Amino acid sequence: MLDPKLDLIATQTPGFLSAAEGSMLQAAAAEAGRLGVIIEIGSYCGKSTIYLGSGANQADTLVFAIDHHGGSVEHQPGEFFYNPELVDTHGDTDTLARFRHTIREACLEHRVIAVVGNASAVGHHWAQRVGMVFIDGGHSMHDAVSDYRLWSSHVALDGLLAIHDHYSTAKAGGQAPRAIIEAALQSGLWALDREVDSLKILRRLS
Repeated sequence: MLDPKLDLIATQTPGFLSAAEGSMLQAAAAEAGRLGVIIEIGSYCGKSTIYLGSGANQADTLVFAIDHHGGSVEHQPGEFFYNPELVDTHGDTDTLARFRHTIREACLEHRVIAVVGNASAVGHHWAQRVGMVFIDGGHSMHDAVSDYRLWSSHVALDGLLAIHDHYSTAKAGGQAPRAIIEAALQSGLWALDREVDSLKILRRLS
């Protein structure tokens, strides 16, 4: 469970993570952080990063929070999740300032390293084993599959792969996260470890 101060900050931070999902992320990060650093793909304004950072604090490790901070398709003008409060002086969505404010307010600057850029580009050059990867970036099939293929291979044995926004039907939500979860389970390398709301966490078996 989050410290009351962090819980309040998380509640006030824009994002799409339920409290139950956040608590599960925190516990998973505290456990898997003993195996290596934690990778977050898709930080937005830092709501999920608070939970991951709190878990990393318990495990004495780091969170590398990767996001280009230009917003996904659904965050652009005219789209459903567009937020005019997150627009820069050029009229472009830019969540970096809000993210930095969140991490600073949560006193997690010593645990969270912001990586501003494309997760695929970073993934192609990443060489370190990690304890946990949390995928919550672009939800197109291309982006989700790319994130899964590039980053799941870096997870250590017994490490965790967390995937957000899993929905059983297209009417309930996008199907790309569901597709990569099914691909992971069918590979035989992963097993479902825990789940709550739209968050599923898999454990690496081999």
